[in-house]
Amino acid sequence: MPWGAGLIQWLRRHWPRLRLRTLLFGIFVFVAGLPGLSAVFLRVYENTLVRQTESELIAQGAALVAAAGGRFPQATKPQLEASKSSFEKMSSYSRSGPVWVDPGYYRQESPRIDLSADRILSERPDPRRTALAPDSVALAMAEAMQLVIDQTGRTTLSSIILIDPHGTILSGRWAGQSYAHVPEVQKALHGKTVTLLRRNGEYRARYALEWLSRAATVRVHHVRPIMVDGRVRGVLLLSRSSRALFRGMYEDRGKIALGFFLILGILFLLTALLHRTIARPIVALSKATRAVAAGRGDIPNPPATAAVEIRALYEDFGEMADAIARRSRYLKDFAAAVSHEFKTPLAGIRGAVEIIQDHGESMSEADLTRFLGNITADTERLSALVSRLLDQARADMAKPEVGVSADVAAICARVADAMQSEHFSVKTDVPAGLPPVAMAAATLETILVGLAENSRQAGAQTMTITARTEDGSLRLDLTDDGPGIAPQDRERLFEPFFTTRRSEGGTGLGLSIARSLVEGHGGEIDALTGETGAAFRFSLPLARRI
Repeated sequence: MPWGAGLIQWLRRHWPRLRLRTLLFGIFVFVAGLPGLSAVFLRVYENTLVRQTESELIAQGAALVAAAGGRFPQATKPQLEASKSSFEKMSSYSRSGPVWVDPGYYRQESPRIDLSADRILSERPDPRRTALAPDSVALAMAEAMQLVIDQTGRTTLSSIILIDPHGTILSGRWAGQSYAHVPEVQKALHGKTVTLLRRNGEYRARYALEWLSRAATVRVHHVRPIMVDGRVRGVLLLSRSSRALFRGMYEDRGKIALGFFLILGILFLLTALLHRTIARPIVALSKATRAVAAGRGDIPNPPATAAVEIRALYEDFGEMADAIARRSRYLKDFAAAVSHEFKTPLAGIRGAVEIIQDHGESMSEADLTRFLGNITADTERLSALVSRLLDQARADMAKPEVGVSADVAAICARVADAMQSEHFSVKTDVPAGLPPVAMAAATLETILVGLAENSRQAGAQTMTITARTEDGSLRLDLTDDGPGIAPQDRERLFEPFFTTRRSEGGTGLGLSIARSLVEGHGGEIDALTGETGAAFRFSLPLARRI
C-alpha cells in the first residue's frame, strides 16, 4: 500500500469528531496567526526594523552632510544665496495662501535594504596606515563639526566618521589612518551614496531565542559624499545596529498585546456570528429531521438570522418531508386499495373452488360450468389488475427523457385512425406546424388512446381533440358527446381504483396512469365541466430546440 493511502486511512481512523463552531474557531485562529508567523519566519517585521534604521541613517547623513558642506570655503556665495532665495520664496508662498513647490525641489531618498535578498558582507576592514596628510580644509571642517557629531552620535547611538577627499579619517581614534580601500568609501569618493549590510563582530547574544533573528548580527552602513561646488570634498560614514527582532517586539509589546486581544475578540464575535447563522440552524434542522423520521412534528421555519443557503436547506428539507409524507400516504392508500381490489376476485375464486371440492361429484354439468366460468372471470380480472398495476408503477416512475420529442399532429391522426369504428370516431382540430412536445411519441399515444377508450366505453359516439400552444406549452382539450361525469365523481376521478364500471371489468387505473404520465413529464391534467359529455384538458411542455 502506498504511504499516502496509508496516511489517509490513519487520519480517517484517528480524526476527532469536532463541532462546526470548533472547526470555524480553529480556522479563524490559524488565519489570524498567519501574519504573526510571517513576521517571525518570513522576517517581515525584522526587515521593517532594518529599513527603519536605514531611514534614520539617511536622515542623519543628509543633515550632517548639509551642515558639513556649509563649513567649506568653496561653498560659494551664489550657492548660499540661491538656497536662501528658494527658502524665502517658499516661505512667502506659504504665508500668502496657496503653497507652490517646484516638483524637482524635493528629492526623497527611500530605504532600499532588503534583509531577505541583500547580501550580508563581512565585518568592515580595519583602516590602514597612509603617508598622505589629511586635507587641511577638510580637517578644519571636521574640527568645526566635532561638537555636532558628538551630540548626534550620543543621541542616535550611531557611529559617525568624517573622511577627507583622499580617504583619510579626520577624527576619532583612527584619525590619520585611511579607509580608501573600503569599497563603499571608494564609491562615495566618486560621488555615490551607498547603504549596505555588514556583519557585526562585536555582537554577543543576550536573548534565548535571538538565534532566530537574522538582523541581530548585522550592522547597517550608510556612506554619503560631501559635495561642495560640484566636487567631493569629503565623505560621511555612518553605521548602526538595527533593533533586534525580539527587542523590537518587547518594546512594542503593548501594541502587539492590544492587537492580539483585539483580533481574539473579533474571532470570538465572528465565531458566534457563524455559529448563530450556520451551526445552530444546522443542529436544529438535524433534530427536526430525526423527529420527522420518527413521525413526530414537522420541519420548522428557518431562523431569521440563518444564512441564505441554510434557509434554502430548510426549504428543501421541508419539501422533501412533504413529498415523503405524500408518498407514504399514497403507498398506504394504494396498498389498502390493492388489498381491497384483490380480495373480491380471490374470495370468489376460493368460494367457487370450495363448492366444487365439496359438491363436485353431485353437481350438475350446468352448475359446474357456471362455477368454472366465475373462476375464469375472476382470474381474468386479477390478470388485468396486475397488468394495470405494472402500468401504474411504470407511469409513477416516468421522467422526461433528454432529446425526446413527439409530433402532436401525427400522433392525433394516428389515434383517430386506430379508434375509428362503426359506433365511435375521433375528430381532430390540430393546426399544422405545431411545435413538438417533450414526451416520447408512444407515451403520448398511450394517454390519448386511454382517454378515447374511456369515452367509447362510457357510451360516447364522437370525441374531439383540439391542440393549441399556450405560454410555452402545448394544450390539448378532449371532449366527447357521452353522458359526462357525475359531479360527485369529479374529485375522485383520478384516484387509483376508482371506477363506475367495476361490474363491467373496469380497474379504475386508466385515468390514474394518464395523470402520472402527464405529471411525470412536467405537465398538468384536469377534468373540465362541460355542457354535454366529458371534457379533459392537459398541457405538456414544449421540446427544447438543440
